[in-house]
Amino acid sequence: MRPRVGLISDRRVLENHATHLVLEPYVAAVRDGADAVPLLLPVLDPPLDHDDILGAVDGLLFTGSPSNVAPHYYGGTPAREPKWEDRHRDALTLALIRTVLARGIPCLAICRGIQEVNVALGGSLFQHVHEVPGRIDHRERDGDPVEVQYGPAHEVVVSDFGVIAGLTPERRFVVNSLHGQGIDRLAPPLRAEAHAPDGQIEAVSLLNPNGFFLGVQWHPEWHWADHPVSRAIWSGFAAALRSAAA
Repeated sequence: MRPRVGLISDRRVLENHATHLVLEPYVAAVRDGADAVPLLLPVLDPPLDHDDILGAVDGLLFTGSPSNVAPHYYGGTPAREPKWEDRHRDALTLALIRTVLARGIPCLAICRGIQEVNVALGGSLFQHVHEVPGRIDHRERDGDPVEVQYGPAHEVVVSDFGVIAGLTPERRFVVNSLHGQGIDRLAPPLRAEAHAPDGQIEAVSLLNPNGFFLGVQWHPEWHWADHPVSRAIWSGFAAALRSAAA
């Protein structure tokens, strides 16, 4: 049996109905890039039990999302647009992250996912990266076609030590960029593995890991097979999942 990966859903109201959804590129990348069975996890109220989740999956993918972590979790000022918060997802993920990492369960966190991990472990976020002195605008442009939005945006520089360094010899490569928020104060259990040219943290891992964990701010699920670094990330996740399933 192939390993099973739980993908964290978003809760959105569509046509007056609460809906739990995950964008297809994440689902396809888990199936094909990580060679695993993708299982979508709803974010209900009250949240699903951690043991029920972890009894059903071999690893977790904390997906990206248009929504943001509610600022009160890291002592931030109230959001300008609270409509982009997802309290149901926060209620599940912030506690689940601590459980997953403590147990050494393979975990990949993308975009909102890396921000969730940083907050769950005691870090904080910039709510508007483009307004921070010295930072560039990391957001996509709403009017652009999706292929342009997910196209190459800026370079990242990767540390010689860490998870990414163990997966690929590449130390500089170009990534896409579709985020308005980003890591401000790095959580103490984490180390920064990659930075954008403006200094913004683009990837993190654990200082003292007991299993596979990588968080990236860009989107390696997008056309993952066309990019060597993305292939390496999904292959590394796949290897960890096979080991955990065994």
